[in-house]
Amino acid sequence: MAKKKVNLSAYKSSEIPSAKGMKIGIVVSEWNPEITESLFEACYKTLLDHGCRKKNILRITVPGSFELPAGAQLLTETKKPDAVICLGCVIQGETRHFDFICDAVANGLMQLSLKYGKPFIFGVLTPNNMEQARARAGGKHGNKGVEAAVTAIKMVALKKSTR
Repeated sequence: MAKKKVNLSAYKSSEIPSAKGMKIGIVVSEWNPEITESLFEACYKTLLDHGCRKKNILRITVPGSFELPAGAQLLTETKKPDAVICLGCVIQGETRHFDFICDAVANGLMQLSLKYGKPFIFGVLTPNNMEQARARAGGKHGNKGVEAAVTAIKMVALKKSTR
């Protein structure tokens, strides 16, 4: 992670396509709610700021990050969004649990992207400690929720441009 005060979420709004007409699902982990709710709020606001309508932003919650791919698949099969953003926070611990969870979520979301031909965005923080998590959830390094929303918008626009 960057050591200096660098906002990793900064972007030029004029370079982001309009999200008007896009239907975006957001799956949020309940684990580490201080972090995941901050990610969600920033993600939601970014989608609205770029023209996505409130009624086209669909949120569900899952118990933890491990359940993000299953929640994303359920949301996709029932609500048919253009993209699904998955938000979570897995903090490194003293066991290998961290590695298994992060790998499973990343692989699960990639498999869903390929299976359904739509973007499943990995908006999961993988910090070493809570301080780093806060720095990436609205702190000195920006908010990963913003980045996830921007990525979803860009990927949906890319898919539409290739039709």
